[in-house]
Amino acid sequence: MEQLVSTQWLQDELGSPDLVVLDCTVFLRMGDNGFISESGRQNWADGHIPGAGFADLNEDLVDASSRLRYALPAAREFADAMQRLGVSDDSRVVLYDDNRAMWAARVWWMLRWIGFDNAALLDGGLQAWKAESRPVTTAFDAPAEGTLTVHERPQIIADKADVLAAIDDGSTCLIDALSPASFSGEVNAYGRPGHIPGASNASATALLDDETGCYLPAAELRPRFPDDQSARIVNYCGGGIAASSAAFVQTMLGFHDVAVYTASLQEWVGDADAPMTVEG
Repeated sequence: MEQLVSTQWLQDELGSPDLVVLDCTVFLRMGDNGFISESGRQNWADGHIPGAGFADLNEDLVDASSRLRYALPAAREFADAMQRLGVSDDSRVVLYDDNRAMWAARVWWMLRWIGFDNAALLDGGLQAWKAESRPVTTAFDAPAEGTLTVHERPQIIADKADVLAAIDDGSTCLIDALSPASFSGEVNAYGRPGHIPGASNASATALLDDETGCYLPAAELRPRFPDDQSARIVNYCGGGIAASSAAFVQTMLGFHDVAVYTASLQEWVGDADAPMTVEG
């Protein structure tokens, strides 16, 4: 299975016994005191791709004890949650969302983190599915619990120490997946404006076609990232979500050493010693 599948491919495969389809939607809106994260569970209940379960990045797939939003749970805990959604070692998993692909990409990256590689994103997500008048339903039969083995890849998850080291090592490429306005400091959504020194900007939303919600062709995406595909890349954003979409694209393009700083700016800006800049 390719890492990015079409709506037609998925419709043809619906009902296959090894196929697990998961809606990963989360909605973000700006409140008086910062971003408010709203589960897409009701959106899923109102209509989803037939057979699709709901993967809840607000509750079930995070470390609820952390002060950081979307904090990674232990690898085994995440695997157990995916098992409850029907995922097994021999499953094919297709992930989608109704909000610019990045939420599905986060779950894709977490599956990759625990060593599960047979997962794909639905290109265009629910937006494209509905635009093509493909079937949706409110019905859902809970799957049998799966059995999922963990082969953790710690190197694809970066922490603050990794990013601090990357600023000065001259070989790691830092990618800021937030908007150009956030990168420049024009918009300050996280408490301190700007970006981590040395980072380049590759906005996750700009990786998609505005009208279809599908990822842009590889020929348009490739120039947005470093020339050297063997270079170490660490992606960050506000909470490790948009960064996961950038990491997904880099992996599709053939980069070999890609990581996501999952705590991202929500952690970084809380440390007065962690540098930020509006230059570059």
